[in-house]
Amino acid sequence: MLAFYLMVLILIGMIWYAGYEGTMRVFAYWDLNLRYAWIRVRMWQMKRRLEKDLHLRPTDFSSVLEDIKNGK
Repeated sequence: MLAFYLMVLILIGMIWYAGYEGTMRVFAYWDLNLRYAWIRVRMWQMKRRLEKDLHLRPTDFSSVLEDIKNGK
């Protein structure tokens, strides 16, 4: 129950500080980031499948994490 009250307090604070439009922009940004992260994971899976089909040496997932850190 405490987590719910804290979440509501944070949401009210965000609306008070940035307004309704600013708060909605933050949530839209988070939504786009999550969707893009899911697309990157799916692309990595497709890459792995293609490497397997072409009998190439598979790359590891750490290269994807490095790409995420570098902003690619």
